[in-house]
Amino acid sequence: MTPPLHIALRFLTHRKRALLLSLSGVVFGVAIFVCTQAQTQGFSRYFIDSTIGSNGALVIKSRFRPRYEPLMVSSKSSNGKAPRRLYFEGITDANEIMRVSRRFANVVSCSPVLRGTVSARAGFENATVDLYGIDPALHAQTTDLLQELIEGNFDDFRNTSTSIIIGSRLAELLQVGIGDTVQLLSPNGEYWRFTVAAIARAGVGSVDSTRIYSHARVAQTLLQRPFGASMIIYKLRDPDRAPALANHFEQFFQHDASSWQEREQSTLQLFLTLRMSVAITVSLIILLAGFGIFNVLTMSVLAKIKEIAILRSMGYRRIDISAIFLWQGALIAVAGSVVGCLLGASMTWGVSHIPIRIRGLLYADHFLVA
Repeated sequence: MTPPLHIALRFLTHRKRALLLSLSGVVFGVAIFVCTQAQTQGFSRYFIDSTIGSNGALVIKSRFRPRYEPLMVSSKSSNGKAPRRLYFEGITDANEIMRVSRRFANVVSCSPVLRGTVSARAGFENATVDLYGIDPALHAQTTDLLQELIEGNFDDFRNTSTSIIIGSRLAELLQVGIGDTVQLLSPNGEYWRFTVAAIARAGVGSVDSTRIYSHARVAQTLLQRPFGASMIIYKLRDPDRAPALANHFEQFFQHDASSWQEREQSTLQLFLTLRMSVAITVSLIILLAGFGIFNVLTMSVLAKIKEIAILRSMGYRRIDISAIFLWQGALIAVAGSVVGCLLGASMTWGVSHIPIRIRGLLYADHFLVA
């Protein structure tokens, strides 16, 4: 231990009240910062995991060709003016696209989906729903549908073509449960009867309140579509690389492709704004704690004029005297940060057990932390 550090420790312990006040400011500032960031990051992480688990990390949609441009065009997100495109609804060669795309190292699995909007009726209740016609085996490999089931059995859905899986909030709206009948209105005005085999909760309000899963062939007949898939969803090993892969798929397959970052851009910006707002607020608290440290150092210098004179007479240089008081500030900052992180972790654990009912953008029964 150097002499300036030893003297700094003696000076700090001499004025315990001022030390505790400055230390407490740093401790609580850091603890609140850790706790609030854990909360905002927790909700953000939960939303990202839920939306990727339900909608995939990457989606390929309609085929396109450029207007008055060569056949191979740049992706829509590349720099420069976006090419004018002529889109064709549906994917006619979904199996071939999936066969080729599975060779990419970042692709874990993929699943075709036939999507359409229909009217659902159960008893006296009606709702407009988002119908997903899926291949049960492929969809279970690509999404978190199996983990999302809260009632019913996936095997009952897989083995019965007239069965459906319904979102939890939609089931509450239609007042249906396992084994109940839901009628879906086809474009020709005919109602088709389906049996609820399972209820799923994705944790994202827009999914749980509108989505119904059925078998792809049944959905194709009900929706009267000439193609078997309107999109292909992908599960990736590294979802953060989805934008680059989407750009590559667009150029390679000549189909519109979007990553989860592009798809959920507005919601992700909302979470980022909240995190920045909280960080600025808590940083001001820490700044006030810094003024407390400055006050302690100032008062310490004024109170130690005699001691400073003695040290100077003993041969200490100005830089040594400055080091003593800088050590005091550094010790308070380091000790406060360490204790603050520990306190912040404890506060985060405590907050995560506080019950809270969220039934909007997300589904949660307690604070989510990360």
